[in-house]
Amino acid sequence: MILLETIQKYIINSENKLKISSKDIKKNDIFIALKGSNNHGNKYIHEAIRAGAKYCITDKKLPKSFSYQNILLVENVQKFLLDLSKIKRSLYKGKVIGITGSAGKTSLKEYLKYYLSKKFKVYASVKSYNNNLGVMLSILNLNLKSHYAIFEIGTNNFFEIRELTKLVKPSQIFITNILSTHLENFINKKNIAKEKADIFVKKFNPLSKILYLQKKTKEEELIYRIAKKEKIKKIICIGKKIDQSYIKEIKKLNSKYEINIKILNKNFKIILSNYEQKKISNLIFVLSFFVYNKIDTKIIFQNKFKIPKIEGRGSIHNLFFKNFKIKLIDQSYNANPETMIESIENFSVYKNKNRHKYLILGNMNELGLSSLDHHFKVIKVIEKHYFDQVILSGDSFKKALNMFSNLKNKYVYLNQSKIIMRYLEKNIHKNAIIMAKCSNSTEVNNFVTKLKFFKKG
Repeated sequence: MILLETIQKYIINSENKLKISSKDIKKNDIFIALKGSNNHGNKYIHEAIRAGAKYCITDKKLPKSFSYQNILLVENVQKFLLDLSKIKRSLYKGKVIGITGSAGKTSLKEYLKYYLSKKFKVYASVKSYNNNLGVMLSILNLNLKSHYAIFEIGTNNFFEIRELTKLVKPSQIFITNILSTHLENFINKKNIAKEKADIFVKKFNPLSKILYLQKKTKEEELIYRIAKKEKIKKIICIGKKIDQSYIKEIKKLNSKYEINIKILNKNFKIILSNYEQKKISNLIFVLSFFVYNKIDTKIIFQNKFKIPKIEGRGSIHNLFFKNFKIKLIDQSYNANPETMIESIENFSVYKNKNRHKYLILGNMNELGLSSLDHHFKVIKVIEKHYFDQVILSGDSFKKALNMFSNLKNKYVYLNQSKIIMRYLEKNIHKNAIIMAKCSNSTEVNNFVTKLKFFKKG
């Protein structure tokens, strides 16, 4: 009992101490030994201790010969984390922000964290910790002294948002968009919209007060109507000119773009080297938050070009490959039809400075019965632009490609990461630029991971 109470107190009063991978352990961390698909975390307790773990928590008995004392055996690790996360959340008195949506959750979270941390103490969930385990760990790793706490809340099936929302209880909420994701389970975007709306429904989240909502599609309009019915204190809509925040005008100025936007009756001007819809959307969301909360927007404009690219979500890598300098735009973390099309169109206007453009696309997963149709539409979009080489991978792209007879771009279908690598070794040109987009756990995703080992020296 003494060890239990000691560990509980340590978790509540500490920040970022809980880790589920022994490889992430640093001195004085706590290792959570979870049951995996192949092994139980107990197998890695020795490794965690060697790395400096202060405590370990497991629900599987260890051999009697195991001598290390600071190991807490609980009946069920998940229940232990759940019960303690409820306690720690109840102790937090700062402002809680919840972010959900089909895509862009992690990017928006990092934007908010980046700008708010210029003035405030901010905690944000790490990586893309937005499922049940991830949210519990994020709450338990929270710094109770932070002014703001930002959490991602995700879902890939019905009724998950409401359960996570009951834990996080955000008062200010962002819904980034409603796109064609996890259609294998949700069937259509209307169901996705209803699921996402649970983040502010009073029955699940009585603390919800402010909603920042992109409102460009009929599904996003549905969320707006649900929010009105729920009598959310303030709904800030982003998208059209009838909304509170929107793009007024985009001007092309030589090599730059001037974007004039209106945020809650205030006018702002953003100058960007490349037109990136995702970046602009994130800046509009953050500006809306700052204006509504009466935070000085100069913080944003003084730092707007310094946001680090997030790995797999548009991060840019300069590589040295086959004695050539090449550039990789890494969009390999995940993909759905809308974000893939957006990435293709952004890449088509990317300033290449006479570089050869290689577009490498992998399957979009979890699209259910509409998968082939969505992959077919992506190829139709590619054909509206010109690329030096288009490499496609995955069964859905293979079937879709066979449905075309005349194509203006040069296509090649390659089904394995090592074959993609060998193809580039033989065909890539000096100063090439590659944009790779795919879902997780695809061959293109594996290829990108391997390619990034060729870091420029």
